[in-house]
Amino acid sequence: MQLRPLAARQARPNPLRSGNYDWPRPRIGWRDRGDVIDLSALGDVYTQPSLNALLALGPEAWAESLAQAPVHDGPRLPLAAAVLHLPFEVADYIDFYSSLEHATNMGRLFRPDTDPLPPNWRWLPVAYHGRAGSVVVSGTDVRRPRGQLLPPDSSVPVYAPTRRLDLEVELGFVVGVPSTRGEPVPAGRFADHVFGVVLVNDWSARDIQAWEYVPLGPFLGKSFQTSISAWVTPLALLEEHRLEAPQQEPPALQHLAGGRDWALDIDLEVELNGEVISRGNAGTLYWTMPQQLAHATSNGASLRTGDLMASGTISGPRPGSEGSLIELTDNTSFLADGDEVVLRGKAGELELGEVRGRVLPPVLIREGT
Repeated sequence: MQLRPLAARQARPNPLRSGNYDWPRPRIGWRDRGDVIDLSALGDVYTQPSLNALLALGPEAWAESLAQAPVHDGPRLPLAAAVLHLPFEVADYIDFYSSLEHATNMGRLFRPDTDPLPPNWRWLPVAYHGRAGSVVVSGTDVRRPRGQLLPPDSSVPVYAPTRRLDLEVELGFVVGVPSTRGEPVPAGRFADHVFGVVLVNDWSARDIQAWEYVPLGPFLGKSFQTSISAWVTPLALLEEHRLEAPQQEPPALQHLAGGRDWALDIDLEVELNGEVISRGNAGTLYWTMPQQLAHATSNGASLRTGDLMASGTISGPRPGSEGSLIELTDNTSFLADGDEVVLRGKAGELELGEVRGRVLPPVLIREGT
């Protein structure tokens, strides 16, 4: 039986009961197949509306939690009757660009006559700093954003709803233990600081992004919403699914050289309106999660409890394993209003929480408001 922790669930507005037990407020739980087990009797950190207090306790407490939660006899609630909440309070959000296949595909689309990879790409995991407040839990609708974009055959931009709304399937990791400012965290200390992983959909407005990103990178084309799964899957449950990452050429500089045994054999799936359109695997990432963490702190930047770091779009080498519509359709087709996207991940029999979202039309803006 594969189990995984679940943060912040509560009963729906019409009081639902499990036996004679009320679920009056968000709290931490553990998913056991089709049920959620209430863990609040295990201590104060389990009565909190998010995982942050538990995250901050560190590896010994995490191991104790994993030993207790699966056998805890606390009250149960049917999973179908539970309301999903954001599993942790996001401190900072960083999004990387760690898939060689994705970076190459994007480079070929937009720089067909040059090397698809920028000169720095094989030397460091490229990233941008996102907005923590834009991170939402699976099931939250995404409103089509407005922004400044450049219409085809025009030299003058307009402010309008995006016409090229895209999805991105990613794997993110969640920091538990903070670090000291000024002290880099080497790749070998990854598991001392990181609690677990989530699936991520980094919704992207490609036309807004294309107009704004030079010279400082993504901003409004990304910051309107990022969706994550409601469950955080602990690293300990993924130990048997670790792989050696693909060879890096040239070899990474010494401060980024570790963590190559942390590729994760997680099958990924993208579903659009009930049809699977892509299947890939997180084990193809060129830059691993420990290398991402090492790079993020290599200048002395500190970690905080609740930091979320995402891999960037994960694309594979085979047709049909691309992790975004811009790649799958060769820049010809994007999300329409009413479309529903579902991302899924599975490591053996262990299912990561899905990430689901439906596209809503843009907010109507009236004259003078």
